[in-house]
Amino acid sequence: MAKRAAFDRGDTVVVCAGAFLLGETGLLSKRKATTHWGYAEDFKQRFPDVELDVDRIIIEDGDIVTAGGAMAWTDLGLRMVDRFLGSQVMNETARMLLIDPSRREQCYYSAFSPNLTHGDTAILKVQHWLQRTNAQDIDLSTLADCAQLEERTFLRRFHKATGMTSTEYCQRLRIGEAKDFLQFSSSPVEQIAWKVGYSDASAFRKIFKRIVGLTPSEYRRRFNSNKV
Repeated sequence: MAKRAAFDRGDTVVVCAGAFLLGETGLLSKRKATTHWGYAEDFKQRFPDVELDVDRIIIEDGDIVTAGGAMAWTDLGLRMVDRFLGSQVMNETARMLLIDPSRREQCYYSAFSPNLTHGDTAILKVQHWLQRTNAQDIDLSTLADCAQLEERTFLRRFHKATGMTSTEYCQRLRIGEAKDFLQFSSSPVEQIAWKVGYSDASAFRKIFKRIVGLTPSEYRRRFNSNKV
């Protein structure tokens, strides 16, 4: 394969959606990589030994650089100019191409897409219930009762089925709803925090920043559809 031959020559291998092809060569085994967030589950199933992070838009792991999304080539191109020619040339290139050289991440754009094909019917029942209720009641005993499982068994099976804890899962559901409010409404951040289940607006802001990579206010400035 061309990519394998290039790697064996000592070249730096750079790919976007080609991460799937690179995965087939085995070059990504035990290494960090990214691809488009919409393909995350397929990628994990095919290449479980790859340390996949679809929150990132570019991942540089030594001589292998992966990117997520068709338009990530602009970020990738600037990153390569920066790597081989320096930041001054990179900034000059960005100005010439009218591209913002500031770094962005996939987590700004991605939607929470939970795994619903794991085959654990008890956990799937809880996932559907959380979706219907917008994860308003995330008490462990309530979730375990919904699954009709003992609490420790529920926690173990939930993590195995979804790849995350029940707390993180519920946080991502809530933050996904909050992103919609920020994008399509003019409601204050404090009110949105309350609507999605957070009585403490400060805690909401911290969780939002950790998951999305932007503060609620930054997200609204970037994506709100009502701005002039």
